[in-house]
Amino acid sequence: MKAKIAVLAGDGVGREIVPEAIKVLKAVAEKCGHAFTFTQGDIGGQALEKVGVPLPQDTLNLAKQSDAVLLGAVGGPKWEGLDYSLRPERALLGIREALGLYANLRPAKLYPNLAEASTLKKEVVEGIDILVVRELTGGIYFGKPKGIEKLPNGSERGTNTEVYTTEEIRRIAVVAFEAARRRRKKIVSVDKANVLESSELWRRVVTGVHQDYPDVELGHMYVDNAAMQLVRNPRQFDVMLCNNMFGDILSDEAAMLTGSIGMLPSASLGAQVGLFEPIHGSAPDIAGKNIANPIATIASAAMMLSFGFKLDKEAELVEQAIVKTLDLGYRTKDIQSPGMRVVGTTEMGDAIVRSLG
Repeated sequence: MKAKIAVLAGDGVGREIVPEAIKVLKAVAEKCGHAFTFTQGDIGGQALEKVGVPLPQDTLNLAKQSDAVLLGAVGGPKWEGLDYSLRPERALLGIREALGLYANLRPAKLYPNLAEASTLKKEVVEGIDILVVRELTGGIYFGKPKGIEKLPNGSERGTNTEVYTTEEIRRIAVVAFEAARRRRKKIVSVDKANVLESSELWRRVVTGVHQDYPDVELGHMYVDNAAMQLVRNPRQFDVMLCNNMFGDILSDEAAMLTGSIGMLPSASLGAQVGLFEPIHGSAPDIAGKNIANPIATIASAAMMLSFGFKLDKEAELVEQAIVKTLDLGYRTKDIQSPGMRVVGTTEMGDAIVRSLG
């Protein structure tokens, strides 16, 4: 097949890890007879430096005209003093909204040979395979009114609004139930229905959608309990259905169960073009040192092959290459363990390409 891929490396380690994923995608294309074209675009702080906005119209046009988007990371301390509307992170919210990317899939799967890299006991994390399904274009990150206002007494008030409609909840619930059908047929829907009206609606709508999926087990869990259960007994979870903010937080917690946030990919899906990115940030403290872990980005490329292009066999090739590379003892600094071979970003990418065979 032929596919156009928009490449938005962004800031910090994004500029180091994205080339490794492209390297793997090119190797897969050559091995399996596909033709992928890659077009670079600017986003985040990189775009700010060039054109003064974090999400240029040219970048949006590129994304809309492509078959998939591969994203690195955005942000860094040098831009933290800017107005919120200009901060690099606003580009993420903007591109998700513009592309209608309402469903974020974040798998947290422990590779068998990395159990020792987790900060939790091996017997707690062994065998975990969790998919966090996060609603991505609603909730408190997009709700209005929002902002910071001056009060008559001279102080300030910050406002953010948690808002969800029936349809927004229904469509993300459908994504979660469909995903559960392909896995172990079990969903835990995370909310705070005991104190939040938006969560009360969330629980009611999800329960209604469940009627169309009688073969899937549905449970409900308050977010504070879910956070505790993730570290107490993570194997109880299969699919976790979350609103925007809860999914953002819990997926990062789930990431650390696997040993490193540098291991977890994600797919953001909507009606048309999908966006694929690691869940970690730009890590400016290690940028430019060739020590960042590229596996999350390479695994995101595998999700692109599967969810973006319906190339499941090719995606499995990439996943198997990651496992084989780890089995051979290759480790980046964040997942190093005694007796293993610590390598840099580019060396890890090269090793995974070799493991493709």
